[in-house]
Amino acid sequence: MQIYLLSSVFLIAVCGLVYELLAGTISSYLVGDSVYQFSLVIGLFMTSMGLGSFLSRFINGKLHDWFVLVEVLTGVVGGMSSVILFFSFTYLENYTPFLFIISITVGTLIGLEIPIILRILKEHTELKVLFSNVLTADYIGALFASLLFPLVLVPKLGLVRTSLLFGTMNVAVGAGAIHVFKEKIEERKNLITLSVSAFLLLGTCLFYADRISSLAEDSLYRDEIVYSAHTPYQRVVVTRTRNDIRMFINGSIQFSSQDEYRYHEPLVLPAMSAAHQRRNILIIGGGDGLAAREVFKFPEVASLTIVDIDPAITDFARDNLLMRELNKNSMRDPRTRIVNADAWKYLENDSSIFDVIIIDLPDPDNLTLSRLYSRTFYRLLSRKLSRGGVIVTQATSPLYSNKAFWCIYNTFAAIENPLYANETASDTVRLDVQAFHSYVPSFGEWGFVMASNLPIDWDKIKVAVPGQYVSTEYLKSMGNFPEDIDFVETEVNSIDTHVVKTYYEEGWDRWAL
Repeated sequence: MQIYLLSSVFLIAVCGLVYELLAGTISSYLVGDSVYQFSLVIGLFMTSMGLGSFLSRFINGKLHDWFVLVEVLTGVVGGMSSVILFFSFTYLENYTPFLFIISITVGTLIGLEIPIILRILKEHTELKVLFSNVLTADYIGALFASLLFPLVLVPKLGLVRTSLLFGTMNVAVGAGAIHVFKEKIEERKNLITLSVSAFLLLGTCLFYADRISSLAEDSLYRDEIVYSAHTPYQRVVVTRTRNDIRMFINGSIQFSSQDEYRYHEPLVLPAMSAAHQRRNILIIGGGDGLAAREVFKFPEVASLTIVDIDPAITDFARDNLLMRELNKNSMRDPRTRIVNADAWKYLENDSSIFDVIIIDLPDPDNLTLSRLYSRTFYRLLSRKLSRGGVIVTQATSPLYSNKAFWCIYNTFAAIENPLYANETASDTVRLDVQAFHSYVPSFGEWGFVMASNLPIDWDKIKVAVPGQYVSTEYLKSMGNFPEDIDFVETEVNSIDTHVVKTYYEEGWDRWAL
């Protein structure tokens, strides 16, 4: 019996933490702002577990029956949590109450479990040994779940199947208790009926998990979904209509094939044209290969390194026929080297020098991304530039998030004494910085920031390669800003303050419907 209950504690801990991670991950995917969502979910779970522990004092009898009941209910609510959260976000205007209900309910049930188990075990085990064994099993289970979730469960099973599978495990613990404690269970028939019903519900949903996931996503995205993946880093969805291919990361559009050239040409062509050399190029992000397509318009390019953390995107862009046509097979070009790694760590350990560095990352809406818009990261990049080299980044919308845009500009301008690569400490300069903007129908007014270790003469940049949108003449107007989106003073973004994330959220919140 003790072995069974301690094993149950281990499984309960695994399931409980998985439900907590699921709620935080789903909310981050659907709503964004992962730090806030995980902080909210963890706070709700921990408080509710305390509530469950408090309520356990009012359970005065039928401890074994209560244990089975709590396990089955935890399995049903926790197992169905991902389905409930996805569909509540899809079909209801206010998703947050369901997040609260799920978190509080599951947290309270988890809080009931350990006190009940302790009270069952105390009749057979010395108190100090009892607490030691139970807490050890609980903590080991939590560690196991924390490693299993990002490495196996999310990439291999997906969120819906993971929650249903672990819900079934919770119910199995309860059903096993009916057998182990058959002499002490008083409501045996009712609990068997409840357990069988829970198994049928979760098993049926698990059997149709792919269809349920597709139904939820089809409701979120109007068009046909041609590719979707839960990765350890993000949720990737690609949709298609007759004339349009779109990629979404965590629900936010990354490009539309109808107008992506109005984003990728301004991102790449001015910087490549302004650089003194164009042999060795680095793209940070850009795993779709569309920026790479623009890079290869320049015949001098000898090597292109693409550093994108997520192989799900780079593999799709390299292998999918739709994407290969769109990116002109840039991901298969023999000059292309794909590195799936964190950009910061890669650059710290790589000694390569680049003539142009192109930053094609999502907006800085979380701390993980905000650090890649920081002074420290930009200083690291500046030391990877050849003399006359250029860094360019997408910099969100100067209209929708004006302060975030100019914060990125001001952060580049604040870099103190970057060195030319391979030169002595006496050869110090400040980066020369240029802001410009473009209109992209899918995004609206969009901004870019370019920086170089030699002066940039914006009006003399000549674009000598073909483009649908960017030309030498039109480029001049892109550096002019009307009054409503013109320069503003901001703080510099650092890995300590992350002010660009705050500016970004404040700006977009003003435009939220």
